[in-house]
Amino acid sequence: MNVPALDVHLDDDEISRSLRSDVITGLTAEKKWLPPKWFYDARGSELFEQITELREYYPTRAERQILTDRAAEIARHTRARSLLELGSGYSTKTRLLLDALTASGVLETFVPMDVSPTALAAAADRITADYPGLRVHNVVGDLTRHLKHLPVGGDRLVAFLGGTIGNLLPAERAAFLAEVRAVLEPGEHLLLGTDLVKSPSVVVPAYDDAQGVTAAFNRNVLRVLNNSLDADFDLDGFTHVALWDAEQEWIEMRLRARWPMRVTIPGADLVVDFAAGEEVRTEVSAKFSRSGVQRELTEAGFTLDHWWTDQDGLFAVSLAKAIPLS
Repeated sequence: MNVPALDVHLDDDEISRSLRSDVITGLTAEKKWLPPKWFYDARGSELFEQITELREYYPTRAERQILTDRAAEIARHTRARSLLELGSGYSTKTRLLLDALTASGVLETFVPMDVSPTALAAAADRITADYPGLRVHNVVGDLTRHLKHLPVGGDRLVAFLGGTIGNLLPAERAAFLAEVRAVLEPGEHLLLGTDLVKSPSVVVPAYDDAQGVTAAFNRNVLRVLNNSLDADFDLDGFTHVALWDAEQEWIEMRLRARWPMRVTIPGADLVVDFAAGEEVRTEVSAKFSRSGVQRELTEAGFTLDHWWTDQDGLFAVSLAKAIPLS
């Protein structure tokens, strides 16, 4: 069995510094916020996997349907010798791409990038066992800061799936797409998953399921702060809220304080007061149209080659080609 290569650009000390910085900045802001990346400790990743199987949560099923139908076409069009997956986690849907690309006889290397070395290692063990001729090159890093460290060469296809790009605010998306384009050569490809604008009656339940799994996932960010920074958040003191913002065309997940409380966070040398009803924004999940995706890709230096949706038009996967930068 091949032993996966490993590049680490985000060690435990840097993760701790980044968490402290985000907590201090976000919880001292006039309107409190925390970034969604801190949902994902082991428990948070487990809860998210449960979310993807819920009846209300359509994005994973819809994207899987598209990839099932189109993976062979993606392989034929890209002829990729290297597949780079950003925010890979456990690389479950990626197997559809790996199957198609290895069947085409061209794929040589799989490069998953994630902030979690545990998730990367677990996925790499399974992938090296199931694809014995494939080189696996793990990259531990933050996709908003460490794309420049991705391996070069190999007719690369960068995959950013799951609609995760919707978690970035518009200026962050523009910077991210420009950075992806900067690391690619003209003719290399980006495969992008985007959730589409639709009725709030469909979108909101996907982020506020009847079983309360998403609520537990949302509150898990407070458990992370308790465990990592010795904070004393009372998880039962916060209610999960999912709101549709029609103007911005995104869902906001928030945590709403049920009563006044004072929270001590020794690891950040911080004391935070919450009024009853005060909210902390924990995630934005933007929804897209084809014209909006095409505009953002064009502004970043891509041309949209293919646009696929599931049969119900809930989700889209687009394939874009890097064009020469002027």
